[in-house]
Amino acid sequence: MTAAEQAREIAKEAYVYGFPLVDDYRIQYSYFIDTADPEYKGPFNQVHNTARVYTPADTAVQTPNSDTPYSQLGADLRAEPLVLTVPPVDAGRYYSLQFIDAYTYNVDYVGTRTTGNTGGTYLLAGPNWTGETPAGIDKVIRSDTDFMVVFYRTQLLGPDDLSAVETIQNGYTAQPLSAYLHQPAPPPPPHIDFPVPPNTTQEATSLNFFTTLSFVLHHAPTLPADRGIRERMASIGITGDTLFRPEALDSPLRQAFQDGMADARAELSTFVQTKLDTGEVTSADLFGSPAEMGTNYLYRMAGAALGIYGNTKTEAVYPGFVTDDTGAPLLGTNAYAYRFAPAQLPPVNAFWSLTMYDATTSLLVANPIDRYLINSPMLPDLVQDPDGGHTLHLQHTAPAQNVQANWLPTPAGAFRIILRLYWPKPEVLDGRWVAPKPHRVA
Repeated sequence: MTAAEQAREIAKEAYVYGFPLVDDYRIQYSYFIDTADPEYKGPFNQVHNTARVYTPADTAVQTPNSDTPYSQLGADLRAEPLVLTVPPVDAGRYYSLQFIDAYTYNVDYVGTRTTGNTGGTYLLAGPNWTGETPAGIDKVIRSDTDFMVVFYRTQLLGPDDLSAVETIQNGYTAQPLSAYLHQPAPPPPPHIDFPVPPNTTQEATSLNFFTTLSFVLHHAPTLPADRGIRERMASIGITGDTLFRPEALDSPLRQAFQDGMADARAELSTFVQTKLDTGEVTSADLFGSPAEMGTNYLYRMAGAALGIYGNTKTEAVYPGFVTDDTGAPLLGTNAYAYRFAPAQLPPVNAFWSLTMYDATTSLLVANPIDRYLINSPMLPDLVQDPDGGHTLHLQHTAPAQNVQANWLPTPAGAFRIILRLYWPKPEVLDGRWVAPKPHRVA
């Protein structure tokens, strides 16, 4: 094997391994670093609340949910841990804090499913912290990376519920451990000149992808399971010690890296078409902790590419469809019925929702009634079928007046739908309940 052939092979591996890290950094840069970005939330180590649901104007994250107003915390854990406080949340309202490291692993959860709705105080520590757990801390949560993001989800129970959600969000706080202990703060961490990441288009073709990856790796210590791939990446100059500089490559090596990226994208495309779209692999397989995901880097890449920051399956699962029950693509030129048979609504402990997305961008789609989903809190307002089932109408133009409460508008072109099941019951996880598929109607 020539040097160029070997570089191409390793560059492909590096792209599959590194895509989640680069895409996570792209979002963190947008949210917490680039003050000129329209998606900017605010600085690191503060909880930033969005007291509304997401709309088509929110474009940083693929397949955003529009059920639970978000709060976000970008955590820089280099100097010291953070202490996070969660207020009591009213019974019957779902909320969660999802702790996601730079690898996009879900390292822990706080919330209705895991810790209950009574509130609590939690210590979030980085990979180099070795201190003692102070009094008053309910749990210590560890990150394997210097930077991580915490996604807070607070369920909205209806259009008139936003002020209640905002009150809960205002109770989410974060403070440095030194402030919690009323002690002097440690020296600040070294200043970082954060590099501009590639955008979603450039991620697919620009060799600066590897430059960004080498920056992120500096703040992501090697996990024991990753030693082999990190060593292979280092053999072609992708390390966390120095920035990768594509301009220093000769022409054959530049082409090898370019080809390796293309090989990785092709592998992802094949995986989606032959595994995900056929249902052989589901979203439940794409997200989890380091122990749950192991070295399955392709699954981790697919999760990041199709719906970064997805939940671990015990927290939520996401049956999704880009084809109907005959295998034909979902198109806005057709009309579809999405039916839950009698007594076959999704079995969940929290809530479910069906959300509409553009098939190409995986973003919410503007429509004349500003309805991006239908969810279980809307059930009292939905029209039931004569047999007690529920049929949702997926189409670009309005259906008959008497069923417009069940209308989920589609874009004019290709679309995808995702059924979110929060805190799914065992029959979802073991396959006894299977999500229905959309059926084309006249």
